[in-house]
Amino acid sequence: MDGIDGWLQAIAASPWALLGMAALVFADAFLVVIPGEAAVTAFGALAVSHGTPPLAGVILVAGAAAFAGDAGCYLVGRTVGVERWAWMRGPRVGAALDWARARLERNAAVVLFTARFVPFARLAVNLAAGAARVNPVRYLGVAALAALAWAAYQAVIGAVVAAIVPGGPVVAVIVSIVVAVGIGAAIDLVLARRAKKRAAARA
Repeated sequence: MDGIDGWLQAIAASPWALLGMAALVFADAFLVVIPGEAAVTAFGALAVSHGTPPLAGVILVAGAAAFAGDAGCYLVGRTVGVERWAWMRGPRVGAALDWARARLERNAAVVLFTARFVPFARLAVNLAAGAARVNPVRYLGVAALAALAWAAYQAVIGAVVAAIVPGGPVVAVIVSIVVAVGIGAAIDLVLARRAKKRAAARA
């Protein structure tokens, strides 16, 4: 355990630490299997348990990376569309895109903000917003606020876990990642059940 703690401390103190986290968060905007949420939560835990990197730095860097990733997805949707590549035509992505289109027509700002917290919805909404040519100025403003709120939420989860869970940095990081993944899985489950109920009601 001491060896792992030393390794975590070395990571936290590295000048490349936040850059590595930012790369994961940026990639997570395009590939939902990338553990962007878990990375931000883990660094939030390290910020409290080791005192480095600073929590504010974790939030600001993660927020900037999330915003860049979301804006990149928007640009792909605007320039390439949502049917160019095979993965875009898959059943799960297709269903998410249909959901995003319908809601963007009614309340774009609320959908853009809330979708930042749901992996597949985030990808679909950003692509659909670009394809629908949602006003760039409006989109970028909402996306920036959503990215910062998301980063603060994820980092604070880790910080709170590190502050209240005994066992040192290793335990704090492990528990914070489990909590972050668990919250994400719970959200996915709730949304899937709601989608099934809506489908059954229409049948």
